[in-house]
Amino acid sequence: MTPMTSPDTFPRAAAPAPAAARPPSAAVRFGRELGYLVSSLPIGVVSFTVGFLGLAAGVATVIVYLGVPILLGTLLAARGLARGERRRVESVTGRPLPPHVYRERGDRSVKGMIAALAEPQAWRDLAHAIVSFPVRIVNFCLTVTWVLGGLGMLLYVTWSWALPEDEETGLLDLTYDISSESANIAFTTGLGLVALLTAPLVTRGLFLLNASMARGLLTNPHAASRLAAEE
Repeated sequence: MTPMTSPDTFPRAAAPAPAAARPPSAAVRFGRELGYLVSSLPIGVVSFTVGFLGLAAGVATVIVYLGVPILLGTLLAARGLARGERRRVESVTGRPLPPHVYRERGDRSVKGMIAALAEPQAWRDLAHAIVSFPVRIVNFCLTVTWVLGGLGMLLYVTWSWALPEDEETGLLDLTYDISSESANIAFTTGLGLVALLTAPLVTRGLFLLNASMARGLLTNPHAASRLAAEE
């Protein structure tokens, strides 16, 4: 007689491995990178203003001890701005950045304030807020010019009628002295199409430049590894 077997003794099938996260489509990635680059300018203005003015005011008044709390406040603001920038980069890439580490905050005594001023990662955050500003300006200008300029040239046929007819205003008129309206429309439309087709490559390169700056200044995997080893 065959012995009865409890259902719990049957071998269980292995749980299916979690599906790997699909990379975003080219259109989604372009939209994320475009939004990141366009929004970087107002964020950069705030970051640079807070970082540069706070650093200048703190250094100028440190001799009368007023600069110490100013510098502490500036470093604290830089940490908050760095936290936001890390999240922005991660939201575009869909991957976490390398780790970073801050030392534990001390008390509010003079010794604790001096220790807070010696926090290396906070100074790296402040450096990013300042040095990334000119890069963000260039990136914003290139992105807007490339995308909107390409869109405007692609739609040139819809607004070329508004240009004065008695002047050489077309691209072919200005460069090759060709006054054919149909040829000028075709040439300008073709340039707009090329600009829009290459826009994802341009935004990709500009975003990677910003992401590399964030990875270089806002993360510190070596310090995080040393801290984990000490613990």
